[in-house]
Amino acid sequence: MKAALALEDGTYLEGKAFGAERDALGEIVFCTSMTGYVEALTDPSYKGQILMMTYPLIGNYGVCREDFESDGVKVEGFVVRELCKTPSNWRSEMNVDELLREHGIPGIEGVDTRMLTKKIRIYGSMKAVIGVGDVEKEELIKKARDQPDISEIDLVPQVCVSEPKRIESKGNLEVVLMDCGVKNSIVRHLLKRGVNVTLVPYDYPPREILSMDPDGVFISNGPGDPARVRETIEAIRYLVGKIPLAGICLGHQLTAIALGAKTFKLKFGHHGSNQPVKDFETGRVFISSQNHNFSVDEKTIPKELEVTQINLNDYTVEGLVHKELPLITVQYHPEAGPGPHDTHFFFDRFVEMLKRW
Repeated sequence: MKAALALEDGTYLEGKAFGAERDALGEIVFCTSMTGYVEALTDPSYKGQILMMTYPLIGNYGVCREDFESDGVKVEGFVVRELCKTPSNWRSEMNVDELLREHGIPGIEGVDTRMLTKKIRIYGSMKAVIGVGDVEKEELIKKARDQPDISEIDLVPQVCVSEPKRIESKGNLEVVLMDCGVKNSIVRHLLKRGVNVTLVPYDYPPREILSMDPDGVFISNGPGDPARVRETIEAIRYLVGKIPLAGICLGHQLTAIALGAKTFKLKFGHHGSNQPVKDFETGRVFISSQNHNFSVDEKTIPKELEVTQINLNDYTVEGLVHKELPLITVQYHPEAGPGPHDTHFFFDRFVEMLKRW
């Protein structure tokens, strides 16, 4: 079946459809990872976005549910140069086309992803639409333009738990995880270190969190503009100084806002597993996995916070620590899933902080 991709700037490309036979609206972003498409497709941080892979052949090792980062596909649509429909891998349970059909998500292949990536790098992320079947060019472009901007949509409520959920590790540390769209790998890393995790919704009252008597609170990753997640920001503001806190990705941004900083939207974001980050304490440079479109504005960071790490591509803030209180955050994904294991130590630091408090 035919499909077309339209961008708000008037770009119009024709290709072949796969996945669900329906249209999809969203902000188009590119991911530079060569592998890990299953984890990317199921990452809640991509909610509201149409994901395009820069690597030209996608799907050759199939799909294994063990690799899911959530309960299903979270992207709005999927764009690839060439889709493999006959994967070769002993773990594979289905192909990408079947995965997207199962979860009602459309995809398009056969488009020039290299050209689109260069366009997005020059002009920034744009609103886009995938049209499946017989579509009219001007109507599809208008549809792309007329959709709301991603900063106008509340995405976190669509990907978080609706009520508290406890997951035991058989350890003796208790952590409440504020779920803004958490990845499974984050929970797995905490469990591996003997931390019992209680997931709560992003808007869970902070007083009720403290009434659980946890050893610490963890703020997860998630989709969209951090400035819209006001309930979590207020909860963090209340919790600071009362209990150890840690945040990843969106959680990092929300924590910074809660303490007085501001965030801004990056031109095309960081999406991939090859982002270089420098740690000021050790001088070490490590490769990180990232997925975010917003960043903390360094000029607005309050004096009680210290920048511990920066991105060596664009020098944006990658890590924060409170100078007096037990609080640490990172912008990248230390759990990877997929990606290099350079930054797993973040979870060890969090656990050490819990034990010291």
